[in-house]
Amino acid sequence: MPRFSVIVPAYKVQAYLQECLESVLSQSYSDLELIAVDDCSPDACGAIIDEFAARDTRVRPVHLTENQGLGPARNAGMAEATGDYLIFLDSDDTLTPDALRAIAGRLKETGDPEVLVYDYARTFFTGETIRNQASPQLCEQGPAPFRLTDRPGLLRLLMVAWNKAYRRDFVEKEGFTFPSGYYEDTPWTYPVLMTARSIATLDRVCVHYRQRRRGGILGTVSPRHFDIFEQYDRVFAYVDRNPELDRWRPLLFRRMVDHFVVVFARPDRLPRRSRAEFLRMARTRYRRHRAPGVPVALRSRLHHTLVRLGLHRTYRVLRLTAALIRRTAKVANRLLKGLRALVLRLHYRVQRCLPVRADRAVFAAHGVRGHGCHPGALEQAFRAHAPRIRTAWVADAGQDGPVPAGTARLRPETAAYWTALARSKYLVHNAEFDRRLVKRRGQVLVQTQRGTPLKHMGLDLRERPAAGADTDFDRLLDDVDKWDYVLSGNRHSTLVWERVYPGDYTTLEYGSPRNDVFQQATSADVTRIREALGVPEGVVVILYAPTHRDYRRTQRTALDLHRVLRRLGPGYVVLARAHHRHGGPLAPTAGQVIDVTGHPSVESLCLASDALVTDYSSLMFDYANLDRPIVLHADDREAYEAARGTYFDLRSFPPGAVARSEDELIDIFATGHWRGSRSAQLRSAFRERFCPYDDGRAAERVVRHVVLGERGVPPVVPQDMRHPVPSPAASLPQSPRATASPSAAVSPPAGSLTVTESL
Repeated sequence: MPRFSVIVPAYKVQAYLQECLESVLSQSYSDLELIAVDDCSPDACGAIIDEFAARDTRVRPVHLTENQGLGPARNAGMAEATGDYLIFLDSDDTLTPDALRAIAGRLKETGDPEVLVYDYARTFFTGETIRNQASPQLCEQGPAPFRLTDRPGLLRLLMVAWNKAYRRDFVEKEGFTFPSGYYEDTPWTYPVLMTARSIATLDRVCVHYRQRRRGGILGTVSPRHFDIFEQYDRVFAYVDRNPELDRWRPLLFRRMVDHFVVVFARPDRLPRRSRAEFLRMARTRYRRHRAPGVPVALRSRLHHTLVRLGLHRTYRVLRLTAALIRRTAKVANRLLKGLRALVLRLHYRVQRCLPVRADRAVFAAHGVRGHGCHPGALEQAFRAHAPRIRTAWVADAGQDGPVPAGTARLRPETAAYWTALARSKYLVHNAEFDRRLVKRRGQVLVQTQRGTPLKHMGLDLRERPAAGADTDFDRLLDDVDKWDYVLSGNRHSTLVWERVYPGDYTTLEYGSPRNDVFQQATSADVTRIREALGVPEGVVVILYAPTHRDYRRTQRTALDLHRVLRRLGPGYVVLARAHHRHGGPLAPTAGQVIDVTGHPSVESLCLASDALVTDYSSLMFDYANLDRPIVLHADDREAYEAARGTYFDLRSFPPGAVARSEDELIDIFATGHWRGSRSAQLRSAFRERFCPYDDGRAAERVVRHVVLGERGVPPVVPQDMRHPVPSPAASLPQSPRATASPSAAVSPPAGSLTVTESL
């Protein structure tokens, strides 16, 4: 008997069916049967199902002799099911990786409840993915399992069958089946949730709910949308047969009316001539099932009144009026924005006529979520070594992190913002300041860049259309002409910057200001950061920070972090940080994985970790200053170099061990090679080449040169005299497999290079 029976009905979805079935069969949890029901589909669905059945014995094909619809097709699948739990999946949707393992784990944790509710995300044909907005209802805190009376908020979720796992004996005992027609999930889901004596939740996206551009059933104009009335009749008939459920009648009534309004209001559902008839039938159900007792929001009251009275023409007039008001508001808002922009431009012109203030400095940083990166470190150095200068930090809507006391916060597109840009002597940024900035005589613009360049930058992107397609190179050079100083952390950076950003600026090869903290932090700081992140004591903390892929429209995680940690055991924790252009977390926070994508300081995350796993991110050059292990996971080197290009081959000069696959990465940690002597040698050579000036005083040297005019800046502390704060893992014993022979590692294919202890 398998743990799960996954039931997939298929009808006219040949373009999506293969991906759907693959998402089930490729699950890391394999104790399942896949019941694929061909609902007499006229396309290739039946053949696709048979092909999968021929190659995998877990697939059980069911072919119906005539088209019966989604509900009866699911019933046919249930009749064949033998698993402990039933899972329904629509044939154009997919399970997310490791979804079944997460579901199985939560079922075991909560004592095999009758129903487990999990989350989903909508995936659009554009590549955009949006998580269910009602996901807070799936919080796993509190007692579990529970009954619906303990968590009635679950009824706010989308009432569908495919976001739940159902214990089969519960379904069979209660005799639940799907009716035919549209909205067949309604008379299934409400009775199931109301009747279940044990319910649990899983706060994890387990299903990707495809939003098709065209062809979705509910997005098709059809009189079959009238089926919704009969489906709600079935729900209330079930309540009538089970008087103990009568408490849910008021809430069901409100949900019914809201659902009627949604169907009526959507232009892609009802034929135009049937809209009045729909509202008349809605009025009939309103009066038949009316159950006062649940408060109705003000906006919903209007809808309830229109349904109760069947005011079709009134509803149409109100909709047209509302649309007119919205259009008028948009025009007025556009005019107000234009007027405000004009006033701000005039304000900026006036401010540029006033003297530049030598005691003002403005700092800004792109790609950080708070006060950070090189501009953040320089802002602190300005206050420490040139206290006469008043500093301000430009923070846009996405930068809500704290700003140090004594530092003004500026919001773009405000009068204070333009005043600061017009009159501050020092302007510091790691990318491009506002393109409308007019640099004045007497202003000093410091370009910090964002780290040591490994991937191609600047003018080198002209030959890389995948990476540089959105770059306006004329505008880039106009911006370069405004620079007075460019910071560089090493000779390699200097040579690259001066070639790809040609200009008359002065290069300050003084080190990387944001890395000063690595030499200044203490063990107490590390302990404090780890406690704030919720890291338990006595574990190895891995910071996983991959970079952006220019050749991918949508970013995906190269590593299955949960699988990696299952293989490594409970002694490891991963801090997962997505690139700022990734658009979301790398993996949900669960167990040993902590999502730190929104953390404002990557430097703090580096201090909290014991090792870095990355691919082509410039973070490796910064992390090397900590003298902690670095492991590269580069499974797409050829594609990345073809799309973006790199200035040197990391395989020939790596900062540590190199893994080309997930299994090799696991082996590097399991055998202890990640912190072996060979990795230490590689890291030392890497640090000597790329971190010659990062002694904790880089920001001070910049301030003394640019602001104080000193030429005899503080000398650089030799590397053998630097003492970065050690990682907590340095005191932990080596892994039991750390002394294993090199042959214990995953064998690399011929002609490739994997850096392990054996090299």
